[in-house]
Amino acid sequence: MQLSHNPAQNAPAVSGLPQSGHVRHGGRLALKAKPLALCLAFSSLAFSQQEQTALPPVRPFVLPPRIGILNQAPLSLQQALALALANNRDIDSSRADQEKAHLAILGARGVYDTRFGLNVYGQKAVTPVASTIGGSPTGSLLTRTWYGAPQLLGNTPWFGGSYEVDFVSQRVTTNNTFATLVPQYPTSLNLIYTQPLWRNLRIDSNRHQIEVAKKNQSLTDEQFRLRAMQVMNQAEQAYWELVFAYRNLEVQLEAVRIGIEQDASNRRQQQQGLLAPIDVVAAQRQLSTFETNAYSAHEALTDAENALKLLILADRADPLWSTALIPSTPVEASTPTESLEEAVMQALADRPEMAQVRISSDINKVDTRFYHDQTKPQVDLVLTRTHAGLAGSVVPPQPNPFSSLGAVYEQVNELSALAGLPAIPLASFGSGALPPAFIGGYGQSLSALFAGNFPTTEIQLRISMPIRNRTAEANLASSLVDARKIADQRQQTELSIEAGVRNAMQSVQSAKLRLQSASVARESADQQYESEQRQFRAGTSTLFLVQQRQSDMITARSVERRAESDLGRAIASYELATASILRVHDVALR
Repeated sequence: MQLSHNPAQNAPAVSGLPQSGHVRHGGRLALKAKPLALCLAFSSLAFSQQEQTALPPVRPFVLPPRIGILNQAPLSLQQALALALANNRDIDSSRADQEKAHLAILGARGVYDTRFGLNVYGQKAVTPVASTIGGSPTGSLLTRTWYGAPQLLGNTPWFGGSYEVDFVSQRVTTNNTFATLVPQYPTSLNLIYTQPLWRNLRIDSNRHQIEVAKKNQSLTDEQFRLRAMQVMNQAEQAYWELVFAYRNLEVQLEAVRIGIEQDASNRRQQQQGLLAPIDVVAAQRQLSTFETNAYSAHEALTDAENALKLLILADRADPLWSTALIPSTPVEASTPTESLEEAVMQALADRPEMAQVRISSDINKVDTRFYHDQTKPQVDLVLTRTHAGLAGSVVPPQPNPFSSLGAVYEQVNELSALAGLPAIPLASFGSGALPPAFIGGYGQSLSALFAGNFPTTEIQLRISMPIRNRTAEANLASSLVDARKIADQRQQTELSIEAGVRNAMQSVQSAKLRLQSASVARESADQQYESEQRQFRAGTSTLFLVQQRQSDMITARSVERRAESDLGRAIASYELATASILRVHDVALR
């Protein structure tokens, strides 16, 4: 646009100087006036020539390409949020915390995994024997034993019980003259179950750890949801800042265009003698100011774009680093319609911070229940069932160690005959009759074991009662103190949410009103500038006022762009304050 000025054609008369040919107070005054007029004329001509030579040169305005930018691509708000959730490192860290919490549950449940044990050994024992009935006429008793005992142990997830299964298998050989089975295979199967009747019945350390691990997983889920909401809010705030940066750059470039046109118009009018050279200098100064603002807006655009990329890009190798991101989502003119009470209630129900406080309270209740249970006496019922088996090879007849007692047997039998009693047979070793169930190998012993021919049942009651259970009492008292702290934390969180929602709603309202006012101010500034242009062309205004209106118009346009982005940022903050940001943007966390 060009500005023209039509100044008065007649130069103003110099005050105090007489007109040419008019003599006052004699010719002497006229003679003095002529040299003075000539001096002023020459001075004016010299000053005009000096201003002509002082005109600034025309400088082309060039906005260089931004550093590292090779192309451009549109970016919607939804795309920015999706990239932020997919690539943000804080989100990855929160996901890792979720995985760790899930693994903690698996680890806590591992206490119910059955444990396998095995005890195997071989033994050779040589025992001195000094008795005639010790089983060794040489005074040395040799016994060889091979022992194997696999074992299964575990805990039950119900009522705090535990179980143990032991299987014992042996092979025993001996030179004992009294042994009737060599080798022999003793076996046994032991079933032991321990059931708490008081302490650890309703809750024990294993179930306590599992319940706490489950609550901690829920806690990490809420922490992940909170972090996702915060990252989304940061990305949205950065997105609207990028929107403002682009629009503000457009405003500043438009200002440069207006300044260039003004400078060209002033130069033409100066060449035509309609404007003074200083008016060209003034236009150049205004243009330089606009150029400075454009360069600053250009830099601010790069800063805003990199701030957004920092939130949405995965790493340094992402090709979007070399791409100019052009925002394509307009600022929504509609604002939230909920009342303050509805917004606060929604925030109290949905904010992750409140959920975290509730989960912390649940964990504290589990702790309190466990520590209260630990103050009770320990009363356990132990049930034991044992099955035994035995088999072996019959020892051949061997010399009778009691053969020297034959005379005694004869006398006893004679007396028994006189008394009408039956005779007593001489004891024999190694060839006595044994039940068929004991004769055989290892398989025969197992058959007797699993047939349950030799069972043993035991019921035991074990009671343990500390005289002073200070550890459990201290843990219980500490848990109750934590409950009070959590109650205070709940109230503080509710207050913080209340204040946050109020501030967010006020921010939305104020941003909307600022946008309305900024739009009116921008329209008024446009109209004032156009009016000032018309007045300047008509010769009823000055270049200074035109430039002032230019600056006011550019400032008003920039303020309006700022207000538009501020409204988008205020709405994003409101969505975060009311925990509706996931629902509004249709985001489902997995």
